[in-house]
Parts: sequence; C-alpha cells; structure tokens
Amino acid sequence: MTAPRRILLTGASSGIGFEAAVQLRRAGHRLLLPCRDAATAEATLRRLRERAGEGPEPTAAVADLADLESVGRCAADLLARGEPIDVLVLNAGLQYAGAAEPLRSAQGVEITFAVNHLAHQVLAERLLPLLVAGRAPRLVVTASEVHDPSTGGGRVGQPAGLGDLAGLRSGPGFAMVDGTSRFDAEKAYKDSKLCNLLFAREVERRAREQGTPLTVIAWSPGLVIPRDRGGFFRFSRAHNEWGQRLFAFLARDLLRLSESVADAGALLASLATDPAEDDPGFRYRANRLIAPGRHRLEAVSPSAEASDSARARTLWDLTERLAAMLEGGMASETPRH
Repeated sequence: MTAPRRILLTGASSGIGFEAAVQLRRAGHRLLLPCRDAATAEATLRRLRERAGEGPEPTAAVADLADLESVGRCAADLLARGEPIDVLVLNAGLQYAGAAEPLRSAQGVEITFAVNHLAHQVLAERLLPLLVAGRAPRLVVTASEVHDPSTGGGRVGQPAGLGDLAGLRSGPGFAMVDGTSRFDAEKAYKDSKLCNLLFAREVERRAREQGTPLTVIAWSPGLVIPRDRGGFFRFSRAHNEWGQRLFAFLARDLLRLSESVADAGALLASLATDPAEDDPGFRYRANRLIAPGRHRLEAVSPSAEASDSARARTLWDLTERLAAMLEGGMASETPRH
C-alpha cells in the first residue's frame, strides 16, 4: 500500500480532478484543494465526503486561477503555514470553444492562457520550496495530445504553435501567444496545452540544476467528455452549445472515442501516487485510444516544439516577466492609508 502523501490538487471541483480526489481520499492521502471561491470550496468538500466515505479530512483554499491576486494570496498563506507538499497536481483547465472574441482574466490576460498556464506557473514557482521539502516530491501536469499537430485532435483546425511568442512578449493585452494569428479559441486551448508541456520540462530542469531533483509527469487524459457541463466547460454554453452536444453524442456515445471521467480521474490519482513513478526526471504519458471504448496509458514523446528546451526556457522567462508586470500593476493600485 502506498504511504499517505500530502497532495495539492487544482481543478478538484469537477470532472477528472474531482474523480481523482475521490480516489486519493479513499486511499488515505491528505488533500488540499484550491477552488475558485469559498462557495465552490465548501460544495467540493461536501461532495467529496459524500462520495469518498471515510478518510483523512480534506481541506480547501480559495485560489481563483483567473485572478493572479487570488493565486498569490493562496500561495502566501500556504508558505506561511510551512507544511511540505509531497505532490503538486496542476490539473485545472478551461476551454471556451467557438468564441469569436477573447475573454479576459482579472488582470486582462486572455483567459485560456491565464488559467491553464500563467496561474499554474506562478503557483508552482511560489510553492516549489514546500514541494522540494516533501517526501519523494512530484509534480503532475494535466496537458493534452492536442498540443501535438500530428495527433488526431491536434490536426483538427489550427495547429498548436507559439511562433516567436510575439503576443506574450507584447504584454498582457495579447489575444494569441504567437501574436500573429487572429483569435481562435480552439487554437488558444491547444497553445495553452503546449505551454503546459514546456513549463513541465523547464521546471524539472531548473529544480535539477538547483540540486533539488524532482519527478515531473505531464500527461494527456485523452478525449474526456463529461455528461455535465460544469467545470472545464463552464464558459462554453454560449458558444455553439448544440454543436458541442452533437459532437459529444458522436464521440462519446456512438463512436466510443472518449475516455470516461471516472477512468481518467483514476489515472490521474495513480500518476500522483504510484511509487513506480518516484524516479526524478521529466516524462510524458498519453492515454491513447487503442480500440472503441479502450484506452491505454503509454510513455510517448511530446511534439517537437514541446521538446524544445530553449523554447521552454524562453516561455518560462516571459511568463515570469508577465506575472511580475501584472503583480506590479496590482501593487500600484493598492490604496495607501
């Protein structure tokens, strides 16, 4: 039996994250679950107790990933407590397919990039001292095969690609990270998943060079289509809802191309705790479709761009610069008494 670990898991209020939390609590792990607001945190804990039964009491924190100020407060509170984190699971994500114009975070950043990448890098960077102080420290990042233009999902529509990062270089008002393509919600999601892979690669390199080896696992859960429309799809209802319903029926129910939320959650729980994954280093796993209704988690290579170490360093540095710029702006707006 795996020894209990202290696990921080984002995106636990619904979907894959909630199912993983159920499995982890049942296995006796201690969970810390950042949620976007107090009401969501309370509801998540209540549902988790109902589903998971007996187990260590989970705790929740407020960290709205669409608001860097909220993320910063959460990280500061955890650092003040000083309790080590054994496993950091960066799982939360959103997509608003079909939107014609970008939505914005509290600091004015295109919200797919802000939530899926920017907030997670800031959270990981702040909490790294707690993580490396943990037992067999591990970072798990939920990415997606759509980051790779050679995969089935990656070939649909505009391919992922960050170009020369001109949008990110220009400051918070960019619509697309590459700065050249007009706004495309589906590509914005693919690009954010590419950022997840590059971030995961770079955080492992930095930890290793600082003498604190870290296990970093990026993974793709495959095509997961929940039957409810909350969580991941919470911005999607206004954008071609009937088209999304038709796609879900075809992919999930007729062709059986998708993975179930419960099975994907179980995979995430395993990646977070399996002792076989304790060896430090970076690796990527993809939950591949091998037959209708059948998937297999495999060790695979990310796309060529996601494997570019120089690109990973540049993305990290530019993201760090953007975060500092935004946080400087927040500080300047704080009333003085």
